Amino acid sequence: MKNNNETVEGPAGLVYTARLPLSSATLNYLATLIRSHLKKIGSPWRALPPGKIAGIVLAVLRCDQRPGDLAGGNGIHRTTVTRWVREVVGMLSARAPRLDRALKRITRSGGGVVLLDGSLIRTRRCTGTANRNNYSGKHKCHGLLVIALTDDRGRMLWVSAARPGRTSEITACRH
Repeated sequence: MKNNNETVEGPAGLVYTARLPLSSATLNYLATLIRSHLKKIGSPWRALPPGKIAGIVLAVLRCDQRPGDLAGGNGIHRTTVTRWVREVVGMLSARAPRLDRALKRITRSGGGVVLLDGSLIRTRRCTGTANRNNYSGKHKCHGLLVIALTDDRGRMLWVSAARPGRTSEITACRH
């Protein structure tokens, strides 16, 4: 009788490619933003060029790829990818319009109608005491509350910072 319990060893680091539904303009915009940030902080180098950093960050943000998977395929550490994602989110949020400027732009263009609406973005349950902050009794799930402002055509003009899920929509709008 033959022993069929032999295990076949594969390559140590299996790398796979993924297709991101993004335009080249989005990738170039983010790469330019990263280049200008690196010049501003005086960083002489990074482990990868800004174009690859932009692709990795967009894969994490858009397709919810795990940073460890992307890091292993590019020869960098998981914490490096996580740091890049935090840096890019900070850079993008700094470029977002403030609420008062968005409302002034609406009044200058003659628009008189805006829609303000809140939405709960579901998240994983946190452990410990942080568990209670993000639990929404209305939706019976954990998440973060985000308020969005749109014009009369439905174009998004402004998005608030994420608040704990237990916050009511009217309280978040007042803040």
